[in-house]
Amino acid sequence: MRVLAIASEVFPLVKTGGLADVTGALPLALRDLGVAVRTLIPGYPGIVAQLKKRKVLAGFDLLFGGKASIVGGQAAGLDLLVLDAPHLFDRKGGPYGDATGNDWDDNWRRYAALGKAGAEIAGGLIPGYTPDIVHAHDWQAAMAPAYIRFGGHRPKPTVMTVHNLAFQGQFPMSIFPELGLPAAALSLDGIEYYGGVGFLKGGLQLADAITTVSPTYASEIRAPEFGMGLDGLIRVRDNVLHGIVNGIDVDVWNPETDGHLAANFSARTIGARARNRAAMEERFGLDRDAAPVFCIISRLTWQKGMDILAGTIDDLVAMGARIAVLGSGDQSLEGALLAAASRHRGRVGVVIGYNEALSHLMQGGADAILIPSRFEPCGLTQLYALRYGCVPVVARTGGLADTVIDANEAAVSARVATGVQFSPVDADALIRAVRRAIALYADRRIWASMQKQGMKADVSWQKSAQRYTELYNSLVPAG
Repeated sequence: MRVLAIASEVFPLVKTGGLADVTGALPLALRDLGVAVRTLIPGYPGIVAQLKKRKVLAGFDLLFGGKASIVGGQAAGLDLLVLDAPHLFDRKGGPYGDATGNDWDDNWRRYAALGKAGAEIAGGLIPGYTPDIVHAHDWQAAMAPAYIRFGGHRPKPTVMTVHNLAFQGQFPMSIFPELGLPAAALSLDGIEYYGGVGFLKGGLQLADAITTVSPTYASEIRAPEFGMGLDGLIRVRDNVLHGIVNGIDVDVWNPETDGHLAANFSARTIGARARNRAAMEERFGLDRDAAPVFCIISRLTWQKGMDILAGTIDDLVAMGARIAVLGSGDQSLEGALLAAASRHRGRVGVVIGYNEALSHLMQGGADAILIPSRFEPCGLTQLYALRYGCVPVVARTGGLADTVIDANEAAVSARVATGVQFSPVDADALIRAVRRAIALYADRRIWASMQKQGMKADVSWQKSAQRYTELYNSLVPAG
């Protein structure tokens, strides 16, 4: 089985969020099941240089205003195809915007080119290589099904994975003439969306199968509350919608071998976590005492419920919680959290930005992690937390609801609880959840049981990769 994956980022080459972790880990898990994945990614600055055994495999005379080529190579065990198009991707800043955080005005052109290149590869652009399946990830890759459907190529089965429906790639109608698609593509059955062009809408409309990154999120996006304007289309396509929970790379996230920790540990040596907690306390300027440490590793946005956290932080400190925050995002939320750290020196510590090594240390040292997301398609931080004995305190939504077993009375008695869930997602519910977590923490036997149950949970890609393999096989014609 040959799968062409298309994504705007892949760990460890380029990462802004959980999408990269998924596109970096899933191909490795699929390989063990006989599925060979080649991943097409944009040629951002420095990407080609990271490839081993790189070779130009195909070229375009003109691709959206300039010359481009497909460069093949390997990195971190991944088989990669890079769309080397300097006029589109060789820019200072991040993958999607400049150094000030503003989106590139021509993102529509950049990611339409990515989809177009994927369709051309599916159609035989690279000599000797034709994939059986094309798997597009999020709106940046979602034009691939449109170019395959309307580009005159022999149709290929396509899978469209939604990592977060809030990001859709919506653009004005004026771009359509430059996309190189026939007029038939600009219809309700194509990429037209409320009088404009919708990249993700087109992918959802035209793909042979749709997946989301958890079963609960697949159910939630059928309703207007979570459907982001696409719930009607999703209900129409319900028969091809599959919720497959994400996994994590358990080799990268392994507390027994993690080089970012002050002390490695396992479920049998969980007491060694104390050294990581001490290192964390020093890094965040927290008082050293017996109070539990709650960490937050997150984008500081409304979706992640960070405004709720900022509004309740005084109450949480008053209840006895110590809090360590790592993240960046809305400036008002950054300011509110920094102000809280100033008010509560020794009880609240905040680091603005993102630091991969520090995030590992926090998972290995904090007692619990707070995830008050208003919606969360899957979430990966709670999976890392389970793996590291850091008890998740999560909103009951999306993948958080699917992966954390609430410490209700029955679950605690049966010793299967792994965390604390709460709903609705508001200040009162968050305060009650933290109060409950502090009470559970006071009973060392119960808390140790929750930590060990979490560490025993299968958060790997093994089961999910099997689900994807079955889906791919169902789409490929027999013979």
